[in-house]
Amino acid sequence: MLASPHFCNSKRYPTLLQYIVENTLAGKLDLLKERTLGVEVFDRPPTYDTNADTVVRYTAGEVRKRLLLYYSEHSSTTGIRISLPAGSYVAEFLHGHDGHAEAGDDPDFGATYFHDSEAYAHPVGEAHESGAVTPLSLDVVDGGQVVPSTHDGLERGRSIAKPISWAILALIIMAAAGGLWWKSRSASPQSAVDVFWGPVLRDQRTMIICTGSSVFAPQNYSGVETAGRDIDYTFVSMQIASAISQVSSAMEHFGATTELASAATASLPDLREHSVTLLGGYNNQWTLRFVRPLRFHFVEGQGTDEIIADSAQPGVHWQRDNSLPYSSADDYALVARFRDATIDGWVVALAGLGRNGTEAAAQFVTSPHYMQLLKNSVGSGFSNRNVEVVLKVNVIEGKTGAPTVLAVYSW
Repeated sequence: MLASPHFCNSKRYPTLLQYIVENTLAGKLDLLKERTLGVEVFDRPPTYDTNADTVVRYTAGEVRKRLLLYYSEHSSTTGIRISLPAGSYVAEFLHGHDGHAEAGDDPDFGATYFHDSEAYAHPVGEAHESGAVTPLSLDVVDGGQVVPSTHDGLERGRSIAKPISWAILALIIMAAAGGLWWKSRSASPQSAVDVFWGPVLRDQRTMIICTGSSVFAPQNYSGVETAGRDIDYTFVSMQIASAISQVSSAMEHFGATTELASAATASLPDLREHSVTLLGGYNNQWTLRFVRPLRFHFVEGQGTDEIIADSAQPGVHWQRDNSLPYSSADDYALVARFRDATIDGWVVALAGLGRNGTEAAAQFVTSPHYMQLLKNSVGSGFSNRNVEVVLKVNVIEGKTGAPTVLAVYSW
């Protein structure tokens, strides 16, 4: 199960599921509390605020969804099923009967719960000399497969069966329908845009669009400066609004939802819970922080011109011509899609030196033409590789022209 596509492309979901199952089987129910899971599985400090940081609740919810999707695809081959009831972090184990005739005789889809009130009092039964633990009437055999020890054990399981509620039945039907929809969608030809965004949306179906915001500053070259937390009334330019619109439309096409957040007020826990698209370069603190370790990144520091640098070639960099008016100087942008260890997820950064570059970057990642060119450049493995692109953007009278690719790097 952990090797299936529903779990293998994430670190958090399989880790939490494995921890819960192993400790349920070992009878260590005291470890299956929200705070303990946050500390042991997600490396939170013992005093962390579970109301402010909902990583355990959110991840458990995603694990439940993935279990339903997994079993909707493997209904005919699965014997013992794992269930994680809503509001609980203790696993339950169900037995799926073999054969359609037998399943048809059972109004509960042939599912028998092996975890009841007695299991809470005696969660593991007796331990064998080998150290294997048998929860109720289940035996752990070679290869880790869990099977009923005797026919009597199965009948006992039936006697304590709990009926599946209509809510769970509805979830199963919805999961099955969703699985069929996803399979049919996967069967249709994918565009390069689909392939680019695929890994970003594989684990999460909600996209945070985190954008920098500005305030007027006539003395600056761009006419604006980055808004801080203490500024009540900030704005985004028409170019950034266009970028938000392009990304949001793409997410709607993929069936994902979007939430807009200001970089000045967004916290790290906010970004850890969702897929993330960062808009803006120097006016977005999270863009600067996340791309800092990458090959192509923004040079930071007081008094430093706004520059995209190449750490592999120290003499190579890109910057606007400050001798020209802002509305006439060509812009440069960084497009990056990479998996970041800080949030244990994928990040997309669409960041210009100026606002025109950010708009062009959004156009670039939502255009089938440009994405096909990028896919051809990266080659095999494009769907799962980290990739960075440096763009040059023509600017005429403040309007954003078509982007040109200057450099591509993938790993």
